[in-house]
Amino acid sequence: MANDTSMKERLASSEIVLAPGVYDAVSALVAEQAGFEALYLSGASIAYTRLGRSDVGLTTFTEVADTLARICERVNLPVIVDADTGFGNALNTQRTVRGFERAGAAMVQIEDQGFPKRCGHLDGKTVVPAREMAGKLKAALDARASAETLILARTDAVAVEGLDAALDRAEAYLECGVDALFIEALRSPAQMEAACKRFAHRVPLLANMVEGGKTPIQDADALQAHGFRIAIFPGGTARAVVHTLQGYYASLAQHRTTEPWRDRMLDFDGLNEVIGTPELMALGKRYE
Repeated sequence: MANDTSMKERLASSEIVLAPGVYDAVSALVAEQAGFEALYLSGASIAYTRLGRSDVGLTTFTEVADTLARICERVNLPVIVDADTGFGNALNTQRTVRGFERAGAAMVQIEDQGFPKRCGHLDGKTVVPAREMAGKLKAALDARASAETLILARTDAVAVEGLDAALDRAEAYLECGVDALFIEALRSPAQMEAACKRFAHRVPLLANMVEGGKTPIQDADALQAHGFRIAIFPGGTARAVVHTLQGYYASLAQHRTTEPWRDRMLDFDGLNEVIGTPELMALGKRYE
């Protein structure tokens, strides 16, 4: 996505936006260098990496806002940010939207779970009344300073109330004026088709691909064929990194050196090249 193209303009296209999950500035930078056109800041991945904990409502507004600000300072891509439940009621949601917008969010995702919320692919979720969620969404829409800051409404009701109720909730949220919809943890291609049949011609729909989760994994092209316009792989980055770290640390503990792992890691200069150290040093010289 060109820097002068907003997320709103991009979503007017039928071509799907593939947004990988990121959790800090360096993961965002590497994703940008890989050629992606948007990023997804996963609340779960912040819990995994900053807290070493599960996605069960432990992260806070300030932790996510700080992470978002650092990412937006480092990269030029639009960021979709997971705002959980808005971190409270309608007034908390307004503070969340204002804070995330100032930090640089292109799209703010708000869900209808009860507290404590949890990962959308864990069992035991609850949802607040649809009317309460509608109030939060209206508060979110009123809070944003720019209509270019998009509001994404997520419902977790499939697991709690069933597909039909979840689709009805999504309808109510769309009536509030949100910019995109996210029906979490659809269980089958048939459920994905049902969601797209009802909404895809009216509003951008997001598909969430979680490895080992409730929704069948499909590639972005297949999701586009269903009618989805955003595809996220939110936690795959953290899962890949943890898997790599397990191998790296096991090798170091066994061999007491990194030498056997050298072909699977960057050296000192390689990492500095990725993070832009030569450019930073050159910039510093301008002020000597």
